[in-house]
Amino acid sequence: MSNLVESMQQQADEFKKRYTEVREQIGRCIVGHDEVVHGVLTAIFVGGHCLLEGVPGLGKTMLVRTLSEVLNLQFSRIQFTPDLMPADILGTNMIVETPEGRRAFEFQKGPVFTQLLLADEINRATPKTQSALLEIMQEGTVTVAGQRFQLKQPFFVLATQNPIEQEGTYPLPEAQLDRFMFKLVVGYSSKDELSTIVERTTKGTKIAIDKVMDGDEILKWQKLVREVILAGHVQDYIVRLVLATHPEGALAAEVTNKYVRWGASPRGAQTLALAAKVRALLDGRYNVSYEDVRRVFVPSMRHRVLLNFEAQAEGIVSDSVLLDILEKVPEKGT
Repeated sequence: MSNLVESMQQQADEFKKRYTEVREQIGRCIVGHDEVVHGVLTAIFVGGHCLLEGVPGLGKTMLVRTLSEVLNLQFSRIQFTPDLMPADILGTNMIVETPEGRRAFEFQKGPVFTQLLLADEINRATPKTQSALLEIMQEGTVTVAGQRFQLKQPFFVLATQNPIEQEGTYPLPEAQLDRFMFKLVVGYSSKDELSTIVERTTKGTKIAIDKVMDGDEILKWQKLVREVILAGHVQDYIVRLVLATHPEGALAAEVTNKYVRWGASPRGAQTLALAAKVRALLDGRYNVSYEDVRRVFVPSMRHRVLLNFEAQAEGIVSDSVLLDILEKVPEKGT
C-alpha cells in the first residue's frame, strides 16, 4: 500500500513539474493573465474546450498560438465570418480524376482536422455554421455525406469572442456553450504588465519558445487526472452545487429562484470534478478537496447558467449569482 501511495505522489509531483515548465514557456510570450492561462491548461489536461471572452488586442489569439508551439500540437485557425459555411470548416467531397481516367468523389479535409483549433470570433458565424462544431467538440469526429472521420487526439477547440460588438454577431447556441469546459474572461493588463508588454514588443527582438510537451504526453496526463481520488463527500458537494443552480429545484438557492432561467447540465458537474482534480495535482495531492471545487466553480458555470429578464433589468451578472450560490451551499450536506 505504501508503494502505491509513493508512486501516486511521484506522479503528482512529476505532473506539477511538467505543468510549471509549460507555464514558464508561455510566460515568455504572454504577460500576466495567470488565471486565464491556468484555465486553458486545466482544460487541456482534462481534454476540454475553452471559450475566451475579451475585447480585441488582449492577446487571446497569441495565447493559443503560443500554446500550439509549447505543446507541439498541429494548429489551425478559422476566422469566423457571417458568410462562413459548414463545408469551410469540416471539408467537402470534391470530384477528382482517378489514375484510370475516371471521375470520383474524394473528401477534402477542412481545417478542423488538426489538434488545436482556434475558432476566432466564433460568434460572428451564423448558427448553422456554429452548429457544425457540435459533433466535433463532443465526440471528436466529423460526419460528412454518411462518412465518419475520427480526429487525431488530443483535440481541443479554443474559441474567442468579443463581448462589445453586437452588430453582425450571433449568440452561441446553449448546446454549444455547454460543450465548453470553461468560459474565461480576459481582462485588461495592469500597469506593470502593460509596461512589460511594450518593452518586449517594440524592440524588434523575437522571443524563442521551446517545445516542452507533445500530444502523447498530454494524453498520459489526461489519464492521470482521471485517476485522482474524488471522495464521496466531495462528489456530493459538487452535485449539490450544480443542483443549486436549478430554479425551483429542491436544492435551489434563493438567488437562483430569483434570477436564473436555466441551470447547469450534468456536464457542469463533470467539469467541476475534472477541473478540481487538476487543482489537487497542482497542490501535490492525489485527492480532491472542497477548496479545489470552489476555485473552479465560477469559470465552469458562468456560461451554463442562463439569467432571466429580471436579472438583466437589474444588471445582475452570472458571476455574482454563482458567488452567492457558492457562499450559500454548505460543504457538508445534511
